[in-house]
Order: sequence, then structure tokens, then C-alpha cells
Amino acid sequence: MNVYPYQGPDELADVIDYALCQVVDPEVAMNIVDVGLVQSVTVEEDVVDVKVTMTSAACPVTDTILADIEDRLDECLPASWRIRVELQWEPEWTPARMSEPARKFMGW
Repeated sequence: MNVYPYQGPDELADVIDYALCQVVDPEVAMNIVDVGLVQSVTVEEDVVDVKVTMTSAACPVTDTILADIEDRLDECLPASWRIRVELQWEPEWTPARMSEPARKFMGW
């Protein structure tokens, strides 16, 4: 179940969500969906546009996470599709973006 805004074909929502849930933020050992890093996903024709944020501008694993997003989506989408991952800082990440299980795990 998506906890971020999704626009696109219904049949791809779960496929994309599953792929994004396979991307782990190594600093907190949780997937980026539960951590609340995925801001939105838009699918138009053969382009998947993923907007993400990080918990901090100083995040040392940003490049790893962005590459992992592309890799996981590339594994589940047709080879001809384009994947665009855009890093955004607005709106700013807050613990409120985390899933309930993630907040409980972190003790928040």
C-alpha cells in the first residue's frame, strides 16, 4: 500500500511500490518507503518519475539510495522505459513522514 502520492496505471502501483520497498536506507536499516523518503511517483507512458528526499542534506548515502532506486525499478519495468529519480528538499523530511511501524521501531 502506497504511503506517498501515486499517479499512473493501477496495475503498476504495487509493482513500483514493491521495488521501492526493496531499497534500504543503510543508516537506519529500513526501506525508503517506511522511512518516508519517497515524496511521489508519477507514471506517464513509458516514464517513471520518482521524487525523493533525504532525512538530512548531509546524508552520506544519498548516491547509493538514488542508484538503488533506479536499479530496483529497472528490474521490474520494461527495458525501454525511462526512470527519473529527482532529489528534492521541499517539503522537508520530518519523522511524521515515517510509517507507523517505522516510528515504533525508532521509538518515536
